[in-house]
Amino acid sequence: MNTARVDLKLEALTIPVSDVDKSKRFYQDLGWRLDADFGTDDGSFRIVQFTPPGSPASIQFGTKVNSQTPGTAEGIYLVVSDVEAAHDALVALGAEVSDVFHPGAPGAQFGYVGAEGQLAGPADARASYGSFATFRDPDGNRYLLQEVTSRFAGRVEETATEYVSVTDLTGALVRASLAHGEHEARNGGQYDEKWPEWYARYMVAEAHGEQLPE
Repeated sequence: MNTARVDLKLEALTIPVSDVDKSKRFYQDLGWRLDADFGTDDGSFRIVQFTPPGSPASIQFGTKVNSQTPGTAEGIYLVVSDVEAAHDALVALGAEVSDVFHPGAPGAQFGYVGAEGQLAGPADARASYGSFATFRDPDGNRYLLQEVTSRFAGRVEETATEYVSVTDLTGALVRASLAHGEHEARNGGQYDEKWPEWYARYMVAEAHGEQLPE
């Protein structure tokens, strides 16, 4: 038996909507990339695909795409490097976004623990994976913004370190810069001529969930 691993890449998920054109306008206004919009001449079938900025995965909706009730998709994660900046950008584009919060109880980000489970503001020390905000599309399909700045070990391919957008790369460079400033301070405030190498080691370690250089 051939037991070689077969890659299974999640590239698209379908969401249920009631008005395809209204949903298309909503996602266009958010600046998501329109990948496809095609169907039959008689209108009996239609599929529309959008990809969020910087995302390797897409959403699809249309006519005869799924049998779910419009608005019932929820818990769709959109990972961001700065949840407050993402909140402000989406609001500026017309989305109704919740205030930034962090869970006060396990699973509170999904909204079923009770109002007391979601605490105002980002997580303490802006802990990676700990800060959230939510918004919905016109039907009520619910998206969950999650701030991730460093990955758990095993969540990134061992041989690759990738940044999917200018924003993600900028955020990584800013965090490396701040950490390097502390590194120089611990070493008597002397200029570190090998700072590019230190940045690179820091950014790779952060992306892979490994021990950060000091």
